[in-house]
Amino acid sequence: MALSRRRFLALALGAGAAFGAGGLVWRECHARPVTRRAWALGSDVSMTVMGISAPAADRALDAAFAELEIVEQAMSLYRPDSQVCRLNRHRVLDRPHAYLLEVLAMAEQTARSSDGAFDITVQPLWELFAACRKQGRLPTDAEIATARDRVDWRAVEVSRDRIRLHAPATAITLNGIAQGFAADRAIAVLQQHGVEHALINSGEIRGLGRKSSGQKWTVGVQHPRDPEAFVGVAALDGRSLATSGDYETTFSTDFARNHIFNPRTGQSPTSVASVSIVAPTAMQADALSTAAMVLGPDRTRVLIESLPDADALFVLKDGRTLRTQGFPLMQENENG
Repeated sequence: MALSRRRFLALALGAGAAFGAGGLVWRECHARPVTRRAWALGSDVSMTVMGISAPAADRALDAAFAELEIVEQAMSLYRPDSQVCRLNRHRVLDRPHAYLLEVLAMAEQTARSSDGAFDITVQPLWELFAACRKQGRLPTDAEIATARDRVDWRAVEVSRDRIRLHAPATAITLNGIAQGFAADRAIAVLQQHGVEHALINSGEIRGLGRKSSGQKWTVGVQHPRDPEAFVGVAALDGRSLATSGDYETTFSTDFARNHIFNPRTGQSPTSVASVSIVAPTAMQADALSTAAMVLGPDRTRVLIESLPDADALFVLKDGRTLRTQGFPLMQENENG
């Protein structure tokens, strides 16, 4: 089964859990986990909680999924009435939600630290490539240059009461950060309801506590060229994990044109097939994984070393893997 955007498969090392074709499957019946799935922010979302009674778990999951509804209403590009869609239509948004302000603050911080490699104003490039795909062609260099002229993260003005898009920016996308924020918010709400052990897959992965065996949560990192294979198995050592890859949405069969754009050139990165990032929050890991695709291994390593508790795993276009010293890879695919 081909896996969708930024998807990881949780593996059972000994006792624990595994994501498979049917979703989250627990191996120990005595753990009595409760799992729920839905669609949010353009991705399948799965939440599993354990260690509390089924009625309490249901109440916690009700609250966590209600929280995702709030996040989606603020940040989704798939809802015309969301705050982001209203901002893109009118170029100004009054009374933005506090969650939107929080995500935009992280977006600006990541843009600055990555020298613009992370840029939420790349939406015009996405719209151009998506429109050309419907026409059965790729954009011309001139079309790309025109769209690129509308990209500049510095043109987003944010205050507590208003967000404004100044020229040249015409639209933003939070698809490179909102799913991570959603995972963070879901965990926070579950904790408020007494949950101590949980696993969230919002397109990004965040674990809470431990597996039923008492071991750390472990996830298999998707191989960018084989949807049935893993690059390796990583432990969620209290950090969150996110990945970006050239395989997630493609505009050419050779993966050279895909949904990740270098804001300076309007083209997709040429050397990296996927990047997995572990960081203290899923939102930070999500944003950094997108930036790292553009920066490449050397520049990402410099960035990672400036951030506490962040690490990276790269799969290059030629199949080689590179990682920073602290990336929690427990088991590496023999072909990786």
